[in-house]
Amino acid sequence: MRKVIAAITSGVVILVAFTASTIQHNKIYVIPVPVSVKAGTGCFELAPSSAITYSGGDAANENALVFAGILQKATGYAIPVVQGNNGSIQFVIDNSKQWKPEEYKIKVTKENISVSSGTSAGLFMGIQTLRQLFPKEIESATPVAGAVKWQAPCVVIKDYPRFQWRGMMLDVSRHYFDVEFIKKYIDLLAMNKMNVFHWHLVDDQGWRIEIKKYPKLTTVGAWRVNKETLPWRGRERQQPGEVADFGGFYTQEQIKDVVAYASKRHITVVPEIEMPAHVSSALAAYPQYSCTGGPFTVPTGGVWPITDIYCAGKDSTFTFIEDILTEVMQLFPSEYIHIGGDEANKKEWKKCPYCQARIKAEGLKDEEALQGYFTRRIETFLTAHGRKMIGWDEIMQGGISDNAAVMSWRGFDSGIKAAKSGHKVVMSPTSFCYFDYYQGDPATEPIAFGGYVPVKKVYSFEPAPAALSASEAKNIMGAQGNLWTEMVPVSSHVEYMVMTRMTALSEVLWSPKKARNWNDFYERLQLRKQRFDIMGVNYAKGSWLIDIIQVNKKNKKSAVVTLSGEQPSCDIRYTKDGSDPSASSEKYSAPFKLKSGAMIKAAYFRADTLCSRVYEKQVTIE
Repeated sequence: MRKVIAAITSGVVILVAFTASTIQHNKIYVIPVPVSVKAGTGCFELAPSSAITYSGGDAANENALVFAGILQKATGYAIPVVQGNNGSIQFVIDNSKQWKPEEYKIKVTKENISVSSGTSAGLFMGIQTLRQLFPKEIESATPVAGAVKWQAPCVVIKDYPRFQWRGMMLDVSRHYFDVEFIKKYIDLLAMNKMNVFHWHLVDDQGWRIEIKKYPKLTTVGAWRVNKETLPWRGRERQQPGEVADFGGFYTQEQIKDVVAYASKRHITVVPEIEMPAHVSSALAAYPQYSCTGGPFTVPTGGVWPITDIYCAGKDSTFTFIEDILTEVMQLFPSEYIHIGGDEANKKEWKKCPYCQARIKAEGLKDEEALQGYFTRRIETFLTAHGRKMIGWDEIMQGGISDNAAVMSWRGFDSGIKAAKSGHKVVMSPTSFCYFDYYQGDPATEPIAFGGYVPVKKVYSFEPAPAALSASEAKNIMGAQGNLWTEMVPVSSHVEYMVMTRMTALSEVLWSPKKARNWNDFYERLQLRKQRFDIMGVNYAKGSWLIDIIQVNKKNKKSAVVTLSGEQPSCDIRYTKDGSDPSASSEKYSAPFKLKSGAMIKAAYFRADTLCSRVYEKQVTIE
């Protein structure tokens, strides 16, 4: 499916912060914006003599220890954590009332701070907000030199998420990333209050999960010939004599470790095991489960169309897949197992006598219906083991049972259709959620798969379409961002592609819809970036591209021109005569009308200083 490249630095992300002036003005700079914020006056100040207490059992203790660890790294204070309810900072599991899932409350006074919730997950989400109330230096991994007032503004925050599925996907097939970085990626999710890590473990270019019953899946399927110096698209397949030594895989012990690590951060790991297509790596290892019998090699780069496919006519194929899924379910306790299901070209099925016999025996209409048979058979197996199936929206084409969930990536239509039919849906349309797409001017960005999804576009995303009724909209579990890694070869580049778009998505998925405001978010995002700097996170600096959009008015021989960008702290100045804009050029404030053709040129200015390159477009009147 997708792509990008850059030279970058690696690191782990935290959430946004406060400057001294922030505390003085009591403006609460938090991402995602909470449900309710009531600012007070004054501030709480942490001291070496401060103490952290907890009440409500082990879950409260665990969260108290998490926050104590954050404080100690940055401040150097060895703040004790003891049971009780009178500490300087208090963590409380409160079972005296009903709490929404992941709901929490923070109260900061001059004397103390309390964080309360009905669950461990709620307390953990509260921590991600609480750390933003302290100065940005709290994100330091080592004690901060010099005088820092470890203050948090007095405030009462009540908060809970809008959507239950707040996810990020990482493709580790196209490029393998080690366990250390997978944990860093999970930390990125946690700090942004994301709670689902969709782990794309299987695709054509590499099989990344150890399956003990079928060892060749990793001894063969996890490795391809190294052609990384060549463009992804158009690489030759493995030739005789070439050694496949580029890749890697995760042992079952490593996977258990990652799942446990995520669980402590209240993140569910959802594995994706692709089928019936995107399986060249599996067929290179076990060609007998294909229609042709092979031979196959693991592709060195891009493949299109996706014609390598499991044979749906052989019962042995299903035994093979069910054996794999049995081991997968032993490793991942997630409610959902993702089975892919996308982009399956049926060319081989049309020629395969086994598949054609299956179509006839089952009374199926065609090969599309055969994929429906394939999917339902796998779903029946998962259901029998207490799990639910989720797949890309193509799984709907052949028909699915009521319990199957749909991940809608080809726009909104399939998700809307699924939700109206009663299916649970995760929205992930390419136009808003594909973070391998360009996020800035392609002339200044590393090469990407295509498309254009800047931070502002992500922030404008609405996961619950207006086409759904209130009851139908309840079937939208949430949404997720996807990072496909064909052109993302190193971990620092992963950070560049997801940050700060994940931050924007986090507010879309967590905060009340009515609370979202781009200009306000942009201001808070600049402070978040200061924290990224402290953490050494390689985030994208933002798009300086200006879109010049022309809409011709029918039969009126005129056009309306809109100039659009995502830098609210700068002015857009433009000309209509083909000259380069200057500080004295007209400032853009609203769409303008043209009755004749013109060369529009536009650029960003801050005061009298040019801040971007000049963008241009020839507007023609029909």
